[in-house]
Amino acid sequence: MLKSFSDHFDPSSLVVIFLTLALFLLALFMKGFTQEVLLETAVFLVSVKLILLSHTNSVSAKKMDERLARIQDILQAIENRSSRLET
Repeated sequence: MLKSFSDHFDPSSLVVIFLTLALFLLALFMKGFTQEVLLETAVFLVSVKLILLSHTNSVSAKKMDERLARIQDILQAIENRSSRLET
């Protein structure tokens, strides 16, 4: 699982992810299960949503790069074939 994380997140993002989780857990234990925990939970969920969006964007960009590479290979093959036919 950590390998998958490191594929899509740079080291500084991983530090922010784990720091956010650690601070959330620290706030949870320091404040206890009070009404203020709802605010901490909301902040944590916003952070999680941003992390998930970043991961989705990274996966999508990687797939797009693979598709573009395949298109480039196909175009190169067509160009090579047409240049051989002309000679």
